Amino acid sequence: MSYKNIATVLGSAAVGGGIANYLFGRSSKAPAGDQTVPSKLEPAPSRPDGSVSLVGSSVNPSGFFQYGFPGPIHDLQGRDEFVSCYNRQTRNPYWVVEHITSESLAARNADRKFSFFKEDEAIPEIFRGKLKDYFRSGYDRGHQAPAANAKFTQKAMDETFFLTNISPQVGDGFNRDYWAHLEYFCRQLTKKYTSVRVVTGPLYLPKVDPVDGKTKVCYEVIGNPPNIAVPTHFFKLIVVEKPVGNLNTDNISVAAFVLPNDVIPNETKLTDFQVPIDALERSSGLQFLQKVPPNKRKELCKEVNCQITVREFQKALPPPKEVLGLPGPGK
Repeated sequence: MSYKNIATVLGSAAVGGGIANYLFGRSSKAPAGDQTVPSKLEPAPSRPDGSVSLVGSSVNPSGFFQYGFPGPIHDLQGRDEFVSCYNRQTRNPYWVVEHITSESLAARNADRKFSFFKEDEAIPEIFRGKLKDYFRSGYDRGHQAPAANAKFTQKAMDETFFLTNISPQVGDGFNRDYWAHLEYFCRQLTKKYTSVRVVTGPLYLPKVDPVDGKTKVCYEVIGNPPNIAVPTHFFKLIVVEKPVGNLNTDNISVAAFVLPNDVIPNETKLTDFQVPIDALERSSGLQFLQKVPPNKRKELCKEVNCQITVREFQKALPPPKEVLGLPGPGK
């Protein structure tokens, strides 16, 4: 796979549309949907003679709700370092929102060796990601909100190990390498900005099938029974607020990146994965910064050098030979 630029990673505009149109086409800003159960339906339409249609007056689809509302239900959970929204269908987060500052990162009141991956019992068992689902899967249990951002208390760090904050990620070459370097880049921004907010989540992007030429969404599913979706890509939306020493501005600076869940050489430029925010919205089904006027948004990568710093992060020892398929412990 080539990583010369994000168009190459997600689909070239030269291929007559395809993924490029899907991601980079014009987006329409629609109001956020209402997930509440409707309490009253519109009255049945009248006939030309003024009478009410018998079928219209006798049909009551919302009567089904007396047996229970089918959903979807989004499990929104507030943790000390992040807020997450869980997708019961894919057993992945929809998104995870973090807030990091120089003060929060400077605190050292937690130790990773006391934290353990754990199932989130707040999720109904039928929809819950299980530890056994990752056993011999070949994937890391990849943090969306990284443990390294939550060292200010042991509780905050422990919460990052809930499986509702985890997605299957390629280990060597991604989770333990390029992805970890991107997380470090986010932390380094606190040296220039007083407040850094990061939205992270999985994506399931379409690509052209080389056999029939059709555009399809295809992803692996792990677990027993198979129920945890393996994302094809991951995104990070970075929003920084008020540069240090310049507290009079109300502008924010933003950057969005989409990376494939695959081995990425460390020499690859981070800006190769930069995408417009509306392209990220189109591909994720999410809306970002809709309350911020365009003239209040600055481009982060015009203010700082958006590139990773390659660092050697401590990696897990290889598992015993008889369980080589066990995933690593994540970041």
